[in-house]
Amino acid sequence: MSAAAQPGFKARAAAELSNAALKVAIERTTGNAERKRAAAVAAFPEFDAARERGRAIKDHVIAHLDHYLEMFERNATAAGAKVHWASDDAEARAIVTRICLDADARLVTRAKSMLGEEIGLPHALADAGIERVETDLAEHIIQLAGERPSHIVWPAMHRTREQVADLFKAGHHPPPAADDPGTMVQSARRELRAKFLGADVGISGANFLVADTGATCTVTNEGNAELTTTPPRIHIVTAGIEKIVPSTAHAFALLRLLVRSATGGELTQYTTFHCGPKRPGDADGPEEMHIVLVDNGRTRMLGDEFREMLRCIRCGACMNHCVVYRQIGGHAYGGTYPGPMGAVLTPVLDGLAASRDLPHACTMNGRCAEVCPVGIPIPTLLRAWRRRSWRAGLENGVPRLAIGVWAMAARRPRLYRLASRVGVRALRLFGRRGWIRSLPLAGGWTAYRDLPRPAGRTFMEQYRANQAAKGARR
Repeated sequence: MSAAAQPGFKARAAAELSNAALKVAIERTTGNAERKRAAAVAAFPEFDAARERGRAIKDHVIAHLDHYLEMFERNATAAGAKVHWASDDAEARAIVTRICLDADARLVTRAKSMLGEEIGLPHALADAGIERVETDLAEHIIQLAGERPSHIVWPAMHRTREQVADLFKAGHHPPPAADDPGTMVQSARRELRAKFLGADVGISGANFLVADTGATCTVTNEGNAELTTTPPRIHIVTAGIEKIVPSTAHAFALLRLLVRSATGGELTQYTTFHCGPKRPGDADGPEEMHIVLVDNGRTRMLGDEFREMLRCIRCGACMNHCVVYRQIGGHAYGGTYPGPMGAVLTPVLDGLAASRDLPHACTMNGRCAEVCPVGIPIPTLLRAWRRRSWRAGLENGVPRLAIGVWAMAARRPRLYRLASRVGVRALRLFGRRGWIRSLPLAGGWTAYRDLPRPAGRTFMEQYRANQAAKGARR
């Protein structure tokens, strides 16, 4: 469904709030991730120092992005890879499909890559008549379901085990013999093995691009990336230009943060560096390696207040700790990237007019910034989008009128105090048993939550009463 055709954020969120199975699936995954991350950080006393180093590495690279990208291109080319530059998503899609068509590719395997989703690669391959097979287990699940990822680390987290069993029964030939996880994994392995060995092209993303060697780094727990990149004749890497790091040592410094923040582990099962195609004497590997470096708005971010978002190492911790994401899931956000980081990135990719609701879908509790392994101030960036939306006149008339009335009163202290006294007393009329369950002009708040019934006095009235009581006790 195109962005123009799909319902707006509020409608999507309302639908997901009533999805009981989604709540079960999200809590199973994010709750476990939150606990495992906390344990991993507690067991790593140097975490705060490592986070400061990670932030410094990313800030240094962002400040010298052109230098390191040119170094990477030189070294990757020297290693035998072909480097392509794409200014936007359309150019990136065209480059990848051209490579596949020139190779007469009929079957392409793909390891999980959010950059591929960002540039619309699945649809581009389908339009070119090329069969695409997702090899990550979670991506395989959502391909069977015909869905988009709902999380950047666990793309199928919105699906319960029971739902996955139904998908495998319908999509696997033969279907799995039982519904337990082990049997279903064996079924997926059997279904995908022939695809791994028969693919003409393998496409992967990259967690890091190493400037001083020209290598790309992938981080997985299943080994599917290695089977995607090694047997096919051609390996294509798609990566955002911000994934660059100066050296392998810097990549490992960030890996210490990435894995703990994403899954609560110390290191993933598979951390693989690819440096060029197969060389004479190598037992295996692709005959060609292509690396597509994608801008798609990233250099534009260098010059504005969203520069700090380029530090993001795609761990997903901000989603796992977000009280909003854990209620509505990833699909409600509507873009490639869900959750807090998506609320910052989607306006960059899709334009603020099309996604202005996302920066407002935040309680500003700051948990995302607290757990970010590279210290991205996500609430600050969301407030920046809110300011831009206000200045661009994208807010509708009711909020603008309400804030205008509030501003008028706030500039007049006597009027403000009078309105406050009247307001808190009037609100008590709507209270029942200590809560307000409905309120005129506030249906957006009370449709999904009850508000505490006010005390009946303003803060200043209560403060003066408390001070008087303290004076009386002396």
